[in-house]
Amino acid sequence: MARRHHVTSGVATIGLSLLFLLTTAPVSAHEEYVVDEEHDVSASEFLADAFTDPAIVGVLVAGGLAVVFALAGYLWVKPVPRDVAAFRTAMREYTEFVPWLLRISFGIPLIGAGFSGYFVSPALEIEVRLLQVALGFLLLFGLATRLVALVTLAVYLVGLLTWPTLLLQLEFVGGLLAIALVGSGQPSGDHVLQRVAGGPGTLYGRIDRVYDVATRFQTWIASYEQFVPTVTRVGLGLTFIYLGTGQKLLRPGIALAVVDRYDLTNVVPVSPELWVIGAGLTETALGIALILGLFTRASAATAIAMFTLTLFALPDDPVLAHVALFGMASVLLITGAGPYSVDNRLETVEAELEDAVASAAAD
Repeated sequence: MARRHHVTSGVATIGLSLLFLLTTAPVSAHEEYVVDEEHDVSASEFLADAFTDPAIVGVLVAGGLAVVFALAGYLWVKPVPRDVAAFRTAMREYTEFVPWLLRISFGIPLIGAGFSGYFVSPALEIEVRLLQVALGFLLLFGLATRLVALVTLAVYLVGLLTWPTLLLQLEFVGGLLAIALVGSGQPSGDHVLQRVAGGPGTLYGRIDRVYDVATRFQTWIASYEQFVPTVTRVGLGLTFIYLGTGQKLLRPGIALAVVDRYDLTNVVPVSPELWVIGAGLTETALGIALILGLFTRASAATAIAMFTLTLFALPDDPVLAHVALFGMASVLLITGAGPYSVDNRLETVEAELEDAVASAAAD
């Protein structure tokens, strides 16, 4: 029952979060990918004007209260618990594909970046073709996966120190760390080579000098693989906070330029300021929820909905810039929150309460 209650909570959050998204009409765009110039407005001036406008504040407060009350009502009623429990069980059946999903989610963008002539982020037009294509294909095929993930992370961090624009792809930190933790899985080149090397009497096994070391390392790191969901949700959450706060609330000029370019006020008839504030607050709140591990599967589903909305609303936003985000959110749909999360704590408390009630009834 504890797990079912958690799932129903998550499904409620999905629906209510989507309702709030539609109300405030946020678009989770990497703004620098679709506009070249931004409006001349300071963050302090923009925020002061927006949060003293009753029309904007009223909509935000009403939307927030509607979500809270609707969520409370949903949890009170708890509809379709069997359906959502079945959904969670179905998601768990895909756990073995998590390494593969992470590998392709970062391998493909790296290959695309190499051939397209930019470095990790489409906003940074620096050609590093050979390195990115090589790292991307190694991740894609799953060869020396953990080592390649750490090398790729080091390349990203060195680039970040030189070009802060790479913060637009902050998900590379959490995603690559998650790959380093979980390894290649299968299907992968690592898995095939390890099987051949470990086969009795194989020629490759006699010349391979990595098998024993890799086997010992895998045994050592196995206990840490449980933290893959934790690293993934924190990495994705920090990315959302940066995009919501750093690219919208603290840099409203570029976000307003996106609203003007795509005439988004005709899509949903609200002021440009409400578009920007709504998007920024929603992304920031979603990032905080992910970091805390609060209704993680619901938050991941909401993230996927936002990415999809972006692709339809902003046709110029490069798809490759979102592939890693899609992959990380999909991983969280499969794994849930993992250790060190509010979800995990709530499940433990609810299970303890149910055990106590059952024991009392038996006595």
